[in-house]
Amino acid sequence: MSIQRYSAIGLLNPKSPTNVGGIMRAAGCYRADAVFYTGRRYPLAASNGNAQYNTDTKAASEQIPLTGVESLVDAVAADVTIVCVDLVEGATPLPEFEHPDKAIYIFGPEDGTISQQVINRADAVVYVPTVGCMNLAASVNVLLYDRLAKSAATLTGDELIRTSRDTNNRVRVKR
Repeated sequence: MSIQRYSAIGLLNPKSPTNVGGIMRAAGCYRADAVFYTGRRYPLAASNGNAQYNTDTKAASEQIPLTGVESLVDAVAADVTIVCVDLVEGATPLPEFEHPDKAIYIFGPEDGTISQQVINRADAVVYVPTVGCMNLAASVNVLLYDRLAKSAATLTGDELIRTSRDTNNRVRVKR
């Protein structure tokens, strides 16, 4: 019997279409199932024409839903673990964190932090060890990479490379 895995990204009131596009690309690269967001800033910014800032160059948003919701913690099923990712006191360093099979990873806005109310509803709170704050899309990339790297259910080695690389890349390491 295989374990059902699910990962979603939750964005609290993001403001930048560039960051959201980068997050969608990361979701595709690291096999996230969904991206949710709250607030009005992102849809407003995106409606003003963002084609020149499109960072979802692999068109992950065509396969992975990007959904606006009122509440991130209420957007997923009851069996999904809520994990907040932020530089808050008492959080677990990401290298020490064991990812649940089913999780939504909630990130604060580019210019703020996750509210105490959301932190209080979380099953876990983790942070990416760094000096200073990372860009939102970069933080999501690091978190999803960590989840995939720690997963026993992933492809490895050349098999992963063959399924992941660009069609123009056929380079090999000389043996």
